[in-house]
Amino acid sequence: MKKIRLLIVDDSALVRQVLTSIFAQAPDIEVVGSAADPYIARDKIKQLNPDVLTLDVEMPRMDGVTFLGNLMRLRPMPVVMVSTLTEQGADVTLRALEYGAVDFVAKPKVDVSEGLKEYAEEIIAKVRMAARARVRPLEKRPAMARAVGQVSEKLSADAVIAARPVKRHFRTTDRIIGIGSSTGGTEAIKDVLMRLPMDLQAGIVISQHIPAAFSEPFAKRVDGLTALSVCQASDGQQILPGHVYIAPGDRHLLVERNGARYVCRLNDGPPVNRHKPSVDVMMRSLVQNAGPNAIGVMLTGMGADGAEGMGELKAAGAPIIAQDEKTSVVWGMPGEVVKRGYADEVLPLNRIADRLQELVAAGA
Repeated sequence: MKKIRLLIVDDSALVRQVLTSIFAQAPDIEVVGSAADPYIARDKIKQLNPDVLTLDVEMPRMDGVTFLGNLMRLRPMPVVMVSTLTEQGADVTLRALEYGAVDFVAKPKVDVSEGLKEYAEEIIAKVRMAARARVRPLEKRPAMARAVGQVSEKLSADAVIAARPVKRHFRTTDRIIGIGSSTGGTEAIKDVLMRLPMDLQAGIVISQHIPAAFSEPFAKRVDGLTALSVCQASDGQQILPGHVYIAPGDRHLLVERNGARYVCRLNDGPPVNRHKPSVDVMMRSLVQNAGPNAIGVMLTGMGADGAEGMGELKAAGAPIIAQDEKTSVVWGMPGEVVKRGYADEVLPLNRIADRLQELVAAGA
């Protein structure tokens, strides 16, 4: 098998050394070089033709985000950000993801050497995933989101919300759309929401794998770009048509029926499928409280979180849409929905919003 050729870009000699030793443990990854600043990195990219870059944010002569923007315009390639700033500054991280970074790993705040070694498995996994990601030029590419909330034990949605026989739900004009996504999801979500009208007769709930520090800034960012009203969900909040509720990065988002209303419920249970929020958890709550009045949408993402939930939602009579492979950055989550036979429709990203409007109108 061909090895993944990796170039490490970081102004810290210690970080370059530690990362090199970490990747030496991976038989399928070869560190072909390192660079202390973007200007050296530019020359080494030309000389070494790496498959993936790890890139620091704060560097001399040119910051990493500026370099990333230039790189994704001129020579698009998979990049994983490795920086303390991506942990501390949500705006910086989201900008890096918008510019085309596939993912990121935060450096520890203290004891960088030992801290990075603890993240070894995560860093290696993200570089492997980045090597398979679809990267597009800056003007066209979707940005990426980090898969977070990972734990070693993989739990199912039963850990948060027990399965129970599905009650009969009468179709109403109160439609609710559930969207799940992970790697690549921040830009995919924006693409879908920006195409929807403010008078959409459905509420939207979203579980995106994203760090807790970033979910609220992300919601505010999207709110300024779309005609819909977008916010980070809060417990007990009523779900209204034309409004979007994004799960906090450290809570599961559930939908409950309260009389004739849908409301958001936040749950601090364990990670499900190694994620919190989990798409499976949100979808099961839709099964139990909305049934055929719901619409399930699976966007780009790594892994299989949400696939079981989509299957349960389909069995309850709700239509299921999966993003197609060509427009997905990583066709893991939507691909799993398709492979299991749960998707009623497999659509390119730019067609999903139109189809949602058609389904909402047909339900009404």
